Amino acid sequence: MLTGDLKNQIDRLWDSFWSGGISNPLEVMEQITYLLFLRRLDELQQLEENKSNRLGNPVERRFYPEGKDPRGRDYADLRWSRFKHLAPAEMYDVVSEHVFPFLRTLGANTGYAKHMRDARFTIPTAALLAKVVDMVDKVPMEDRDTKGDLYEYMLGKIASAGQNGQFRTPRHIIRLMVEMTAPQPDDTICDPASGTCGFLVAAGEYIRQNHKRALTEPKLREHFHKGMFHGFDFDNTMLRIGSMNMMLHGVEDPNVAYKDSLADEHSADANRYTLVLANPPFAGSLDYENTAKDLLQIVKTKKTELLFLALFLRVLKPGGRAAVIVPDGVLFGSSKAHKGLRRMLVEDHKLDGVVSLPIGAFKPYAGVSTAILLFTKTNSGGTDHVWFYDAKADGWSLDDKRQPLLPEDKLGPTAVLGEGEHEKNNLPDALERWKYRDTASERQRPRIAQSFCVPKSEIAANGYDLSLNRYKEIEHEAVEHRDPKEILAELWRLEEEIQRGMKELEAML
Repeated sequence: MLTGDLKNQIDRLWDSFWSGGISNPLEVMEQITYLLFLRRLDELQQLEENKSNRLGNPVERRFYPEGKDPRGRDYADLRWSRFKHLAPAEMYDVVSEHVFPFLRTLGANTGYAKHMRDARFTIPTAALLAKVVDMVDKVPMEDRDTKGDLYEYMLGKIASAGQNGQFRTPRHIIRLMVEMTAPQPDDTICDPASGTCGFLVAAGEYIRQNHKRALTEPKLREHFHKGMFHGFDFDNTMLRIGSMNMMLHGVEDPNVAYKDSLADEHSADANRYTLVLANPPFAGSLDYENTAKDLLQIVKTKKTELLFLALFLRVLKPGGRAAVIVPDGVLFGSSKAHKGLRRMLVEDHKLDGVVSLPIGAFKPYAGVSTAILLFTKTNSGGTDHVWFYDAKADGWSLDDKRQPLLPEDKLGPTAVLGEGEHEKNNLPDALERWKYRDTASERQRPRIAQSFCVPKSEIAANGYDLSLNRYKEIEHEAVEHRDPKEILAELWRLEEEIQRGMKELEAML
């Protein structure tokens, strides 16, 4: 847990960046990420030297070479423990003219170095650099929880959507998806649109808390640090931020790599992962020419949200499971691609559940209406019934401010709520009812309840429509107080039906 003092330091530092001319929050994160990496690199070098002194052997791994850099400065001067003591003007010269050129030539001494090859130093003044170095130096790097929370707090300051439809998934929604899929110590987890690696971080924290042996048994520990986590993105800034997020949460060498998940062929990744957690970008359409042919064989479309679903089915092992966020249009779209993919999920695999999220869950980044799809890849069917949950509140206000409606210990999916608090946070109820989705009591719940089950035969008869409002029943006295999301979903469905009718009419004429 971060102290108020540390939060205040970060807030002041953020203000200093803005007043210094860096207004892009991603650029602020990137510059802080570089400095955190430099501090960690120096600590790794110190550990190697301590080991060498203790055993009386030469240093096995050198992150900083001996001798001088191409500009005549001793490499030892480029270490965090050296330059942090310099006067601001000299520190600025060393960092900009020597440290960053060195950072770009690191090679593969550490798994994180590959993301530093195009590192740019953009801190504008010596005074601001001194402030940032001082703040980073105070981060308790030996305390995984504190340094992880600090980075998450800074990530929360990224307040504007990025390019290509990127926006940050709220941490409590991520935690709900992780809790529902319950990662295991032998899982191999993938997020093909990883961004800041929030899903992978949350999965790692879940395993630390629920499976202690994952970090005590040598084979499982090796898997946790080097084989469990796989994140892909085509934005180098996000790769740097995401890999640092993993490092600060105690994962030594995750596979966080550059990949355009929809453009690259996936034969090497086919049937590779046991768990997919993702919130892929909903950018609308993309060029057919840049789309992987193996995905188009599964579903012929230009819609990125459908192609990502095809990708998830491609990369999952049989028996692998997924929890992914989709726009509501995926649930009821009437195109051949929409219906075909939904039919595939229901008939060829096992569609476990659909959680309808509050319409303001992604504000202020986006107002799109979304849902969580939970499914298991089987290649042999298995859907008997589908569990639906109508989440109306997630603990935060559903306007652009997204203020917490409850104390901190009452937020998130694992909170213990008191009387009257469920109306403000539905996530604990959703998680609890998910655990009992296959019981008779849950299957027999009426369609007016927040959660209920629908048999596969009914879903098939409705054209594999997966929108909750297709099956939810409304009590008579509640009709005049319908959720705006329900009305919006019906309007979207009506619009699609009108468009389809127009196309059929044009074809007749």
